[in-house]
Amino acid sequence: MSAGTPAAAGPDALEELLGDPFDPANPAGYRAAVDADDAGSVADAATRALDTWGAGAEFVPASLGGRFTAVDELARRFRPAFRRDAGLGLGYGLTSLMAALPVWTAGTGAQRERLAALLAAGHPVPVAFHELGHGNDLSANALAARPTADGWLLDGTKQVINNADRAGAVLVLARTRADDGPERAHTLLLVEDLDDLPAHGFTRLPRYRTTGLAGCRLAGLRFTGCPVPRSATVGTVGHGVPTALAAFQVSRCVTAAASTSLLEAALDAVLRFAGGRELYGRTVADLPHARSLLAGAYADLHLAQATATTAARALHLHPAGGARIAAAAKYLVPLLVEDALNDLAVVLGARGYLREGEYAIVGKHLRDAAGVSIGHAGGTSCALTVLGQLPGLRPAAEPPDPDLFSGRPLPELDLSRLRLTGPRADPLLAVLADPTGPAGAAGDPAPRTRELLAGLTAAARTIGARAAALPAARRGVEADHRALALADEYARLVAAASCLGRYAAGRADGSPGGLPPGWLDAVLRRVVRRRGRHGDPGSATSDSALLTHAAARTAAGLSLDLDPDRVVRHRPHPPRRPHPSRVLTPTAGGTP
Repeated sequence: MSAGTPAAAGPDALEELLGDPFDPANPAGYRAAVDADDAGSVADAATRALDTWGAGAEFVPASLGGRFTAVDELARRFRPAFRRDAGLGLGYGLTSLMAALPVWTAGTGAQRERLAALLAAGHPVPVAFHELGHGNDLSANALAARPTADGWLLDGTKQVINNADRAGAVLVLARTRADDGPERAHTLLLVEDLDDLPAHGFTRLPRYRTTGLAGCRLAGLRFTGCPVPRSATVGTVGHGVPTALAAFQVSRCVTAAASTSLLEAALDAVLRFAGGRELYGRTVADLPHARSLLAGAYADLHLAQATATTAARALHLHPAGGARIAAAAKYLVPLLVEDALNDLAVVLGARGYLREGEYAIVGKHLRDAAGVSIGHAGGTSCALTVLGQLPGLRPAAEPPDPDLFSGRPLPELDLSRLRLTGPRADPLLAVLADPTGPAGAAGDPAPRTRELLAGLTAAARTIGARAAALPAARRGVEADHRALALADEYARLVAAASCLGRYAAGRADGSPGGLPPGWLDAVLRRVVRRRGRHGDPGSATSDSALLTHAAARTAAGLSLDLDPDRVVRHRPHPPRRPHPSRVLTPTAGGTP
């Protein structure tokens, strides 16, 4: 750990270092983030804040001297960075986490120690898996490593690699066996001291420019008969793909959770706008359509965060089925975030297109959200992971571990317990299928909520049989929209179970976890809406309860997250009502 790194720095410490994002003079605020993004960079002051916080130590397990213990806590601690700039959160660190996880899983003691030292010192370590010609299909990767007497010779190119232009080490997935099946054909290599590689064998390629995440430094690496030592081998030769896929379970949960911080920040900004913008003698926040969109975005934020947090904690408590649950979260959460961001853009109106001004951050977050959701496994890839494990899936006979929803601290993640395929007894389906469990603990919900729960219970009990009825060919890459709809349905059942479990855990503690009245009905209604059913819209009473809750959070200096953190955000004075004679009214031509 670098000198001066706080031993137990949390999100509050990083939030203070980054300062008030709405302060136009703050070099780590929203204005600086948008200006830097337009220049294809991130704000220098924000990067320095992460250095001071010791962000690299977040990716190093506590057993190796770092601060990484629980997956959900790691995601929570990075919230302040993602609220301000997704390029900052991804570019500074989360891609280094993707590179580190396979080494923590299968690397030698010496590899782990060297990598821990690099990360704790703040040096980026990219993960070089991606080849543009093969997309998310790791088994098709072509960069080759040919064995020599004392190591390997690398030949091939990796593209759109974050921080490829400045990294001193990189984790490479290379084809090492041309004649084996795809699952045993690749090996992971931790290539260190890149600047010391021979010039004829290694080249850093020019940077790629992107519409979103413009501050991420995406470039390429080319190897031409480049020698690397045998000691670079991570794990067993030929086991690179399964090792990488096991590590993806963690990175999928973290990136899904991180994407929700973009929504939290945008929602706060649009609530600020709606409360201060006068239209027709009322604020935008008083208009029924705007209120409905704002309340829906708040419900979606909590729905997404409940799902991502549950998936992250399942890696600790139900690791055998973690791959399926993590893939479901990585599939669904970015969809929820992007849809809610689009709804917020509607409330913001024309200002959502501006790249300057107090609310330009909303447009930036909307541009960035799609990039955060892709990573090394996009939505379709995650849906296919889920679909392959659905046939025969059934609710587990026993309820999940109570700590899955409790929020209590978890022990350090044991990566060796993660599996690529899990048992057919699913702990989250059990939450929905057992009326004496969390569903019963929900108390006496309104009739429409009971109707929602009944439909979810029926789906949880039958989804495995419905998936088993599909032809085998339609459970893989030949899956059509009907088959993928089952994967989508499972993801939404996971989301519903996550919210139900969270709500029940709060009631068991004597209150619904500080949640607003009608919260359970609101989030379950969003699940049904996202499953393609029309459903009833939230009532005006429900919208008011959610928005009142949000206003109380901001007044108390708390974030809008499901598990709120202290935030540094100056709140403007309430808007001054205009004189009645100056109130704008609609004209025959439409909105003035």
